[in-house]
Amino acid sequence: MFSRLSQVTRHLSPSSLAQAARASAPGMTMATAVDERRTRTIHTAACLIIGDEVLGGKTVDTNSAYMAKWCFSLGINLKRVEAIQDDESEIIEATRRMSERYDFVVTSGGIGPTHDDITYQSIAKAFSLPLKLHPEAFEKMKRLSRPHPSQPKFDWDTDSPALKAKLRMVELPTDESRPLDQQFFFPYDDLWVPVTVVNGNVHILPGVPRLFERLLDGMKPLIIPRLVDPEGKGSYRVLFSTPLPESAVAPYLSELAAKVEPHGVKVGSYPRWGKKWNTVTLVGRDHDYLESLVSEVEKNVQGKRVKDEADNDSGGESDADA
Repeated sequence: MFSRLSQVTRHLSPSSLAQAARASAPGMTMATAVDERRTRTIHTAACLIIGDEVLGGKTVDTNSAYMAKWCFSLGINLKRVEAIQDDESEIIEATRRMSERYDFVVTSGGIGPTHDDITYQSIAKAFSLPLKLHPEAFEKMKRLSRPHPSQPKFDWDTDSPALKAKLRMVELPTDESRPLDQQFFFPYDDLWVPVTVVNGNVHILPGVPRLFERLLDGMKPLIIPRLVDPEGKGSYRVLFSTPLPESAVAPYLSELAAKVEPHGVKVGSYPRWGKKWNTVTLVGRDHDYLESLVSEVEKNVQGKRVKDEADNDSGGESDADA
């Protein structure tokens, strides 16, 4: 990737630096800091994937990829994706660190009914919160849960190991000094699992991709008003195909990156092994400025603009550098 050829990018805007300074100001109370994180303009994001099954190769993580596209479409700079084990100390460290460094944090996984689902309890401990039964989530669970056809109707009124396992999923980190509607959000009537918000900016989501994607999309009405561009137009990506290897285009791309950086544009170069054409990308928020660069880039990389990386695929050996 061109990132290994070009300068280290810097994306902490003056406004986000000011927000971080306010959040750590000596006179700021804990409650005020949480409010600041809950309402600040969202510049940056992080995604924390939690699960032994991901790190062990049993489950393929698709949630971080979905969130990356989601953030790109909204113009949010996804700064970090991290995968960790179902380990309390790791979850505590990672969520504290991400909450401090990024405006919008999403966790995925570890909120099921079994002994190794420890995300809720770990994040509660990270921010010194108790786990409390959420009455609305519990009532929704009872109403919406359907037993397998081969199983008898579930007894919600009798204490049992199965009931205790279900309750693990609705005993949520709760700040009793704050309104519940600032901590829990139910985007859809047909889902009993809420988005749980801790410390103002940590959003706890399930690891099941279908649920993760729906709940993330369901948060848009709350997130869009807090974007740099409240219309949520997001970022734009312009792709070019070039027959030249990375080593041939690197000098020009380095010059181009320095030229466009003040305009908030990133330049990328991606070798495509086994193909005759490599890809160069421009990514930024200013559509007109990106369009003004097209002819210049086409000329200097001896290529052409494409809608998709596969537009010029015709097999053959790659001209990419080894």
